[in-house]
Amino acid sequence: MNALFKALNDPTRRAILERLRGGPATAGAIAEQFQFSAPTISHHLDLLRQADLVTSQKQGQFVVYTLNMTVLDELLGWLYQFKS
Repeated sequence: MNALFKALNDPTRRAILERLRGGPATAGAIAEQFQFSAPTISHHLDLLRQADLVTSQKQGQFVVYTLNMTVLDELLGWLYQFKS
């Protein structure tokens, strides 16, 4: 769960998740929307993948990233237990 909170703590990573909410995308397509270098975006995507917030699948010479809703559902379930 620590990796999940670490991943969500960064505004760039949250913006990447917002982008992926619209559907799967390659790292290059994601990077085009930000003013960061490709290695920086790759680092953010790697942290999101480590937290299981995104999945990645190689398609030819591209890696396609997809939002993993299962982890978000688990997080919401965990948070809901604190609601009185």
